[in-house]
Amino acid sequence: MTDSGFHITPVDIRSQEFHRTLRGYDPAGVEDFRTRVAEEVERLLRERAVLEERLQSFREQLKAFREREKALNEALIAAQQLRAETEEAARREAELVLREARAEADRILSEARAAEQAVRRDIEAAQRHFTAYLASFRTLLERYLSEVDALEAHSRDGSPPKLP
Repeated sequence: MTDSGFHITPVDIRSQEFHRTLRGYDPAGVEDFRTRVAEEVERLLRERAVLEERLQSFREQLKAFREREKALNEALIAAQQLRAETEEAARREAELVLREARAEADRILSEARAAEQAVRRDIEAAQRHFTAYLASFRTLLERYLSEVDALEAHSRDGSPPKLP
């Protein structure tokens, strides 16, 4: 039985009437055969209906699986794009942090060099002051020594010393 061909139902088989002829078939045998054929057609139709329901269910499942697959593929693509964007943003952020750190390091280094120069100038000024102080102190000591020498010389002479 095909869909485009002859269609017969179990009711058609049960209700089919045959003309009686003189030399016809045994009515009980024909009736038994009709009953068995009708039952077999009923069974086949029920089986076909069950199989069609299962087929429809499988088609729906297949459709759902394809939709899930599509959604998963889209999610995977979105995740890959997000990962790439995140990596790029992280790389840019790292470069920015590195540039800022280098700029800060350069600034600190520049300030340290300026502070070093200031300390060196202060040291040189202190050394000049110390040298000047020593020269001044030496001059003072030499003047006092010369006065002490003058006092000793006058005390040996017996004459009174001249005070400046």
